[in-house]
Amino acid sequence: MMESNGNESMDRVRAIDTEIAHVWMIRTFLKHADESEDDEDLRSVVRDLYDFILAVGPLNEVEDPAVYMKMAKKKLSKLRRATELYEEIQPEVSGHTNFAMAARSLRTAVDRIAAIIQR
Repeated sequence: MMESNGNESMDRVRAIDTEIAHVWMIRTFLKHADESEDDEDLRSVVRDLYDFILAVGPLNEVEDPAVYMKMAKKKLSKLRRATELYEEIQPEVSGHTNFAMAARSLRTAVDRIAAIIQR
């Protein structure tokens, strides 16, 4: 869905990029957690978060907001699945507050990304 207002399209891209900063930090936390060494599901979550981040690319490389939005929409279901998987396994991985807050933060960021895409 191409928008007539290029500024509005770029505003949506910037808004998604802001949420990606949160996803990146959660991914980094999970990737470097000792718990990742022995948990294939957790490593899968880390890979899927990175896949979304890599697919849309860095903000400073966005030439066409419509292409960015199309890719974000295409990859959204995988991002949602990774979030759901993490929410499911998080209590088993660790009950520590850091892991619980990572689940809440990831859910918030992904819900916001989905809302921006669906506007």
